[in-house]
Amino acid sequence: MNAAPLIRFTFLSLIAVLGLLSPAYAQGKKLSNPVNQAKPANQIKPTEQPKPINTDQPNTLSPTGISNNLLSIEGGDRLIKESAQAVASQDYPLAAKKLQEARQVYNQLSSFYQDLNSSFAGIDIRAADAHRKNALATAQKRDEATYQLALVHRAQNQPELAIPLLVQIIKSQNPTRELGTKAYQQLFELGFVDVPFPRQGKK
Repeated sequence: MNAAPLIRFTFLSLIAVLGLLSPAYAQGKKLSNPVNQAKPANQIKPTEQPKPINTDQPNTLSPTGISNNLLSIEGGDRLIKESAQAVASQDYPLAAKKLQEARQVYNQLSSFYQDLNSSFAGIDIRAADAHRKNALATAQKRDEATYQLALVHRAQNQPELAIPLLVQIIKSQNPTRELGTKAYQQLFELGFVDVPFPRQGKK
């Protein structure tokens, strides 16, 4: 047997085998290369830092609206308005309820403003004077609500409820002031007092 063809066949077979192995070998080299590895799909993103608070702008304080607050002059005025509507419709129990609530609101306000006036006396004259005026204004509204409540009790033929209220008004207002005089006149009409005031022809 001639050896040359055998050698040539073996050499060609070796080349074919290396040709078949070289792509897999090259692919294996690529897969093992860490530079060519795929990046993970979900990477952790750095958290956003909170924006710094702007300290250049000063904090400004302003009075909060209290128009919807029951414990306020506006709240008491709303109750007075509702009581007037109830009187107009002759719903005296509802009118008495609203007037009693208004009277309590004004009384609390007057007490609180008096406390504030005492607290600011000798510290801030302007604040103390403002609180004193509010105390007087709310006390006047309280006495006016009390007088209207007494009239409602009279309309319901309940003098036993009207008389104590009228006496309280005279004590708060003084008989010489308009509301005090009117309250005393009511007592006179009810027969609780028999000495009129002011008396005609008094020396």
